[in-house]
Amino acid sequence: MALSFFRKDTKPAGNSDALESFLKGYSIEVMPRTAEKVEDFRALLPKGTRVYIAHIEGTPIEEMVATAKRIGAEGYDVMPHFPARIIKDKATLTDWVGRYKDVGVRQGLLLAGGVATPHGDYHSSMQLLESGAFDGFDRLHVAGHPEGNKDIDPDGSDRAVMEAARWKSAFSERTDAKIAMATQFCFEADPVIAWVDRLAAEGVKLPVHIGVAGPAKLQTLIKFAISCGVGASLRVLQKRAMDVTKLLLPYEPTEFVAALAAHKAKNPAFGIEQVHFFPLGGIKTNATWVTENGGASGVPANQA
Repeated sequence: MALSFFRKDTKPAGNSDALESFLKGYSIEVMPRTAEKVEDFRALLPKGTRVYIAHIEGTPIEEMVATAKRIGAEGYDVMPHFPARIIKDKATLTDWVGRYKDVGVRQGLLLAGGVATPHGDYHSSMQLLESGAFDGFDRLHVAGHPEGNKDIDPDGSDRAVMEAARWKSAFSERTDAKIAMATQFCFEADPVIAWVDRLAAEGVKLPVHIGVAGPAKLQTLIKFAISCGVGASLRVLQKRAMDVTKLLLPYEPTEFVAALAAHKAKNPAFGIEQVHFFPLGGIKTNATWVTENGGASGVPANQA
């Protein structure tokens, strides 16, 4: 049955050209278990959308590859996660890369992963970049941390995080790899703008794909924000939770994304290149919000 929100003939009231331009080419993240609930991604996402597949510890590589194969066959650029700390050794890494190549995958997000103790030889995305295992991949993304990362900088600074960002930027310049920095989701525009400007001042030339939490219940977002280590901008959610008139309303990222879009429109060289969505309230809900705010929608499967 066709879904009712594929296309709208007119822009919604208040939608701006800046917001529409900012949302163009957005990416979105799924897990194998959430992807299973989507009958056909073509009914939700524009053809060619980059779809990240999160590799949570314990997920069999067979499930990851099957999900990548299915989504790729529906017309999407698939970018599976490669969490360094759950990869045992070079043989395992080579095996994973080979399996993905066999189903047409040529992109990957390389990150340390949320595991405290490495399962084997790798503990950082830099080791994965240097491994040589990704020869033949077209694009390799790495993680970005607008609010720092206490696992990497326990003292609360961003010294090690920024040093790693400079290393990755230099790596991209001395190789032919297309590298971008995909960030954790944030909720407040001003700290993100300051962080992106700081990257530029530090000589980091990697384009930023800013993480955005899709529409979801406030309680859901607070839970994910705490578990994912989102720090400073969590106060935005906490402030909203104290307002009884908003407590029961679902959160939407409109204000956050619009502020970044306006800044980008005024400063075209600003380092954010794309928006990357974490659909914490569901893929359909996220896709509907993008469509209603000027982003491209999916098309019915029978018209794809």
